[in-house]
Amino acid sequence: MTTPLNERRIANAIRVLAMDAVQQANSGHPGAPMGMADIADVVWREFLNHNPTNPQWANRDRFVLSNGHGSMLHYALLHLSGYDLSIEDLKQFRQLHSKTPGHPELGYAPGIETTTGPLGQGIANAIGFALAERTLAAQFNKDDLKVVDHYTYCFLGDGCLMEGISHEVCSLAGTLGLGKLIAYYDDNGISIDGEVEGWFSDDTEQRFKAYGWQVLRVDGHDTDAIRQATVEAKAQTAQPTIIICKTIIGLGSPNKQGKEDCHGAPLGTDEIKLTREALGWEEEAFVIPKDVYSAWNAKDKGQAAESAWNDVFAQYQAKYPSEAAELLRRVQGDLPAEFLAQADAFIAETNAKAETIATRKASQNTLQAFGPLLPELLGGSADLAGSNLTLWKGCEGVQDNPAGNYVYYGVREFGMTAIANGVALHGGFIPYVATFLMFMEYARNAVRMSALMKQRVIHVYTHDSIGLGEDGPTHQPIEQIASLRGTPNLNTWRPADTVETAIAWKSALERKDGPTALILSRQNLPFQSRSEAQIQDAAKGGYVLAQEKGELKAIIIATGSEISVAMDAYVQLEGVRVVSMPCAEEFMKQDAAYRESVLPSQIRARVAVEAAHVDYWWKFVGLDGKVIGMTTYGESAPAKDLFKHFGITSDAVVEAVKSLTA
Repeated sequence: MTTPLNERRIANAIRVLAMDAVQQANSGHPGAPMGMADIADVVWREFLNHNPTNPQWANRDRFVLSNGHGSMLHYALLHLSGYDLSIEDLKQFRQLHSKTPGHPELGYAPGIETTTGPLGQGIANAIGFALAERTLAAQFNKDDLKVVDHYTYCFLGDGCLMEGISHEVCSLAGTLGLGKLIAYYDDNGISIDGEVEGWFSDDTEQRFKAYGWQVLRVDGHDTDAIRQATVEAKAQTAQPTIIICKTIIGLGSPNKQGKEDCHGAPLGTDEIKLTREALGWEEEAFVIPKDVYSAWNAKDKGQAAESAWNDVFAQYQAKYPSEAAELLRRVQGDLPAEFLAQADAFIAETNAKAETIATRKASQNTLQAFGPLLPELLGGSADLAGSNLTLWKGCEGVQDNPAGNYVYYGVREFGMTAIANGVALHGGFIPYVATFLMFMEYARNAVRMSALMKQRVIHVYTHDSIGLGEDGPTHQPIEQIASLRGTPNLNTWRPADTVETAIAWKSALERKDGPTALILSRQNLPFQSRSEAQIQDAAKGGYVLAQEKGELKAIIIATGSEISVAMDAYVQLEGVRVVSMPCAEEFMKQDAAYRESVLPSQIRARVAVEAAHVDYWWKFVGLDGKVIGMTTYGESAPAKDLFKHFGITSDAVVEAVKSLTA
């Protein structure tokens, strides 16, 4: 090793803060921060282009701690560098309402770019950052002025590489040649269960070479070697780089370094005392000497970097004013000023056409109308574009044109969704991704992360029920819609026809505080006539589609393809209204008066019908009501035979209503 003593002392500040905070919380992971401190020292003090006084500076480098259990590494770096994260905040590590939760959480501490913890998703987000940077740069940079020009740095560990998502996303990153992505693999050979060689013996170097990455190996405690490898990584613009850093977990702890003992538990007061002695660190807990703070502080450097970029951007604004205004609009996440009016005009036009088509086709028609208005759309599909109809005429793949607007993700549902989260987090784009609803299951945790991080990601799911027919129970979703609806902060739309589909897309695009799932049919669905007022109410997530004839006695609630079932029953009944509920989450956000006007509380005779699991609907129909839907898996047969076989018919609805009103 060639690390000088003074530089080791600078890195040791991370080690002591990590062990002190974990000890005080009596919970956490000190080993990874202590083992990666030397890597972090080099990356953050010498290479990372960031401004602690403005964590949202648009052209900052992005940093992702994929092995998020080592969160004290990130918090220590933010504190030492000069972010608004005090020593008192570090003392509140893992405590209620602190800025320093157990895993990095977006929106808690300044400088946290993404929520990490579910292993493998951090590197996926980082790939999304790198993809967004390259695409935005290709769309806006000029030969003489580069206003989008930054790197993405990612730390990751054994757990990230063991998770299957890492294969999905790193394979794609290599194929796309994301050269401004640099990953540092903490190769310490230890996980919670002990030495990983018994269950993780991959040749990581050959694995990443096969993906098309540049692979470098260093001693993770040799700062000269880390520095040189980072220079090499930045010089390679055609490939992403992974730097395999051989490290000792918990470095500095005399009795626990290199062992699983320091992975996920405090070192203990006696061991911390010994570690301080071994490190030559004389200060008490949470005390950092002024000279160490001075060595870490990045405020002046960061402000100078942002100021230099501001000068470049001012030149860009003067020379390319329309492009500059457009870039600012997109980075701020605002829709074009004229978009909402144009979207409403398209919805009115769609209502006038009265087409009977599949809602997946209605979705494509909406994309064809909205796409030219929204250059920020960055679409993609997990190898099913011809089936889920996510391609529109203006789509161009980023693999052929870096300035394109569509990603061919291949069969990578989980990776696709987590990358899209990174794209949204980066800014400048509204990503939409697609697969069959059944295969949402592969992506489930990344969908949850979209919602947890409040990101505007649009999840398009087609082939939404037994209505897809002959492919059978492996492809026919049953419980998936209920699972999505049970996800906090996710809006799930299941439109009944062309108009509701266009409304759902508009709602998803307008929404800035979370993701939307669009649940779309394979089969054609009949058009439903609506007044202008009903179109306005449809955007509220639930509305009266068919008014009762005479005194109201019962309510039928339906979504998607079952709206036509409800309407067929409606014509056979008196005193019944049909409520279309394309988005229950949006409906529940409406005021009590509106909800009461749609679902009067005194009407207890309620029937819900949906070709999905019945359990979700009991909260709307009550114990006195009835739900017609699925309680088993599907079968392989034509759709019309399946609906009859499972009793999802107008006759069943009529019978249920009569039984409740007799």
